[in-house]
Amino acid sequence: MISNDTPLIMEFVRRAHPAVIKAVGDLGWLADVKEVSPETVTIGRLMATSQDIEGDPVEAARDFVAGQVSRYLDNPWVDYWEGWNEPDPDLDMYWYAAFEAERVRQLAAYRLKAAVGGFSAGVPEFSQWFNFMPAIEMARAHGGILTLHEYGAPTMDYLLGDPLPGYPAYHDRGPLALRYRWLYEDILLPRGTTIPLVITEAGIDGIVMSGHRPGPPGLGWKDFVGYWEELGLGSGPQAYINQLAWYDHQLQADGYVIGFTVFTAGGGDHWRTYDVNNILPELATYVVAQSAQP
Repeated sequence: MISNDTPLIMEFVRRAHPAVIKAVGDLGWLADVKEVSPETVTIGRLMATSQDIEGDPVEAARDFVAGQVSRYLDNPWVDYWEGWNEPDPDLDMYWYAAFEAERVRQLAAYRLKAAVGGFSAGVPEFSQWFNFMPAIEMARAHGGILTLHEYGAPTMDYLLGDPLPGYPAYHDRGPLALRYRWLYEDILLPRGTTIPLVITEAGIDGIVMSGHRPGPPGLGWKDFVGYWEELGLGSGPQAYINQLAWYDHQLQADGYVIGFTVFTAGGGDHWRTYDVNNILPELATYVVAQSAQP
């Protein structure tokens, strides 16, 4: 969530007691989240002044934390702190792994926990995960988590069942949604190095595979409602909730996943087509119904 700009957001928290909530920039309201739903995992991110790979990664991480730590300490209700947002997929993964590992160490010195990764949908490539392992192992040693983003368009399950280049296909994985299963099932679980995972952005994003996918042009979920109705996926916003429910059920099958956060609530006009403020009551109804199941 970008901003707590409507009472619907806290009403959602009161009703649903969600597994996880992420906030960017506007963090003070997470204290209210913890008050009414103490079991909810909270993740915070502050805007980075730079995401350039230059110089020594250890020194860069120390400077990064030093520049933000006063805000961290002012917000003790944040459980995990993210660093960079969607780093360049073509970056030097050795450099970024060293940066993230040192960021974990720096946060630990303040008794704070890190969320490492922050990669965007469709990246990194499978082979790059081996180069990122030092960051995952350091986060795991200090009680941290891994965060990733997963989007699809024109539907959330677009390309499900397609393989990654050079790897076999699986019916329950894809290069977009459920991509994380390649990392966990083929690397982390066999090595015994599993780390808790949160998908900190998920939903519909028309930018993903833009120009190489079916469906109408568009950005957020609101741009695809008519298309979904034509496909028989549901009427109006319910078609989106149906897809979020499908994704939720998939993640519930993997015990290492804490949960996911839909992008976005409180987005204002800039993220108008992605904003879920008006469907938060329906989303709360879904979450409550799930909690009531044996």
